[in-house]
Amino acid sequence: MDFKQSFGKFWAFLKEDSWPSFFVSLILILIFIKLIFFPALTFLTGSALPVVIVESCSMYHSQSLENIMQDKIYSDYGLSFQNTSDWVLKNGFSKGDIIFVLGPQNVKVGDVIIYNAGQRNPIIHRVINISNGVYTTKGDHNQGFLPFEKSIVSDQIVGKAVFRIPLLGWVKLIFFDWRNPADQRGFCK
Repeated sequence: MDFKQSFGKFWAFLKEDSWPSFFVSLILILIFIKLIFFPALTFLTGSALPVVIVESCSMYHSQSLENIMQDKIYSDYGLSFQNTSDWVLKNGFSKGDIIFVLGPQNVKVGDVIIYNAGQRNPIIHRVINISNGVYTTKGDHNQGFLPFEKSIVSDQIVGKAVFRIPLLGWVKLIFFDWRNPADQRGFCK
């Protein structure tokens, strides 16, 4: 039997409406995603994490950005609502959203970056200050700063958020959200 015949039989098997063909198809899809799709996406975006799922409500907007920007923290850094016209994701995002990420080139105030802060997972917050190569970030929904947010250096930055797909990440989060403390489970409020 030559390659063409073998491939034809295999292809016919994959098209069958059976559990074995379903599982083989699923395994092939997972292999494709792991070995081809994500490496290609990493290469094209210039980011080690080209797609991330938001796991917290730190960037959720329960009020308008104009109200959020009235917090003294922003004025301490010389920021006001008038500075936000060209900000990416200025309406925030929610737990369960999928965020697409590009490499960390040309990071500026207002960008939403993904960075490693020695936590279980990378952090995704907005840059509110850059001084001498040190970045300060803040989650739009957070009342104050997390201990590591005032001393981020460029080596920690994985990429910049460019757009989101709402809620689709819940397909994965639904299996892991139960591990969070009770007050951090479920949708953002």
